[in-house]
Amino acid sequence: MDRPKVLAYYFPDWHKDPRNARWFGQDWDEWTLLKSAKPRFDGHRQPRVPIDGYFDEATAAGAERQISIAKKYGVDGFLVDYYWYDDGSYLQAGLDDGLLAAENGEDVEFALMWANHELVDIFPHDDPANHSPARLKDGAIDREAFEKMARHVIDAYFSRPNYLTVDGRPWFSIYELGNLILGLGGVEEAASALRWFDEETKRAGFAGVHLDAVIWGIGVLPTAIALDDPAQLIPRLGFLSATSYVWVHHADVSSFDFPVARIEALRDAAFAEYEAYAAELAVPFYPNVTVGWDASPRTDQSREFVQGRYPWTPTWDPTPEEFGEGLAMAKDFLERHRPPHPIVTINAWNEWTEGSALLPDSHNGYGFLEMVREVFGVADARLEAVPPEETVRQASVGTGR
Repeated sequence: MDRPKVLAYYFPDWHKDPRNARWFGQDWDEWTLLKSAKPRFDGHRQPRVPIDGYFDEATAAGAERQISIAKKYGVDGFLVDYYWYDDGSYLQAGLDDGLLAAENGEDVEFALMWANHELVDIFPHDDPANHSPARLKDGAIDREAFEKMARHVIDAYFSRPNYLTVDGRPWFSIYELGNLILGLGGVEEAASALRWFDEETKRAGFAGVHLDAVIWGIGVLPTAIALDDPAQLIPRLGFLSATSYVWVHHADVSSFDFPVARIEALRDAAFAEYEAYAAELAVPFYPNVTVGWDASPRTDQSREFVQGRYPWTPTWDPTPEEFGEGLAMAKDFLERHRPPHPIVTINAWNEWTEGSALLPDSHNGYGFLEMVREVFGVADARLEAVPPEETVRQASVGTGR
């Protein structure tokens, strides 16, 4: 099997955004939550401290540093969480003014994962007993809004030379099939809208759009919609592949030890579902590997940390070596199932406030990234001999440079 393409989900809430300013205050970004996080139990590793600091991702300089790290450690591209509601985009500057403005931007690929879930006020969540926090935006949009989004995506992104394509088709993931169907008015209406999207992509000079379905069995977010039978829906809607976003979507998190759980059982539950999807689906399924899980920064830090619904859930804080075991399982999964275009997704590049970040922190350093490089190598053979970042920094310190 060829080396799989390694794609990390990228969460773009690390810059100032006008909607966030209206909702949470003028200077708010998600770094605010991360910096305010506190240890909630003995041994709790909060706050997480990024080695590169709390930078503005909506700048070329911030993006260039991230892209350089990704390429060096074998992360081939970013699946950018993309937000579009009935009235347009949200958090777009992280992509437009950051990743796409970087001088080295074409060193990695990118694609969009439409995060079409309902947005509720959990920034922070102030009450573990409140299962219905205030709604900020509805994730289900109608045909008019869908077409406006699709046209923007085709015009602004698909034509980029480093946009991820499969067999000449730009990749576009959809996070919640349930919300897609709800907003468009039913399964047949959703299928019609997606066929229109495909035809418009062809008119733009491509072979069509590669629709990728994010599928999951357990609803984690307060308003998440989980589907009972994606195997029947996916072909009806015209999807060409499926993948996962994060391991906690494939297990009942309330059944795990609280507040700390071990990663093996969560990992094994996810891979058990992956095997079922691979057997049931008529399209390739691409496995996900999750760095960790700790959404406690999104809770009110003045309240007791008690078990409840998201984000008051157990935490998983694996070592880099345990993360590497998950990568090895994903590699084995692909070798056994042999999809035509092997891909592994990783949650996540920078989900700091959910405890899942490949980017180096003050505790694990570059450990998670080193595992990616160790298990999968790098796409550019010239980088195989390049020493890891941590080694370079230690050498520089030792020589006084």
